[in-house]
Amino acid sequence: MTEHTTDLAFIDVRTVAPRERHPRIFAMANALAVGDSFMIINDHDPRPLHYQLQAEYPGQFSWTYLEGGPEVWRVELGRQAEA
Repeated sequence: MTEHTTDLAFIDVRTVAPRERHPRIFAMANALAVGDSFMIINDHDPRPLHYQLQAEYPGQFSWTYLEGGPEVWRVELGRQAEA
């Protein structure tokens, strides 16, 4: 297991019901000020979420993989621009 410490706010969606994951993440993302970010922790690659963010909010969010599996994925999601 990888130890990972950070000062970033985070959401660990491994404990969230699947149908509630994207709405919670989108709520956190929409609450970000430009330049702020948070970390998503998941048990699989959240690539579909990335595609959804790109489609619904083009150019507004950055997406940086901090850890890429195989058991845990950590992604930093940051606000780059206002809507």
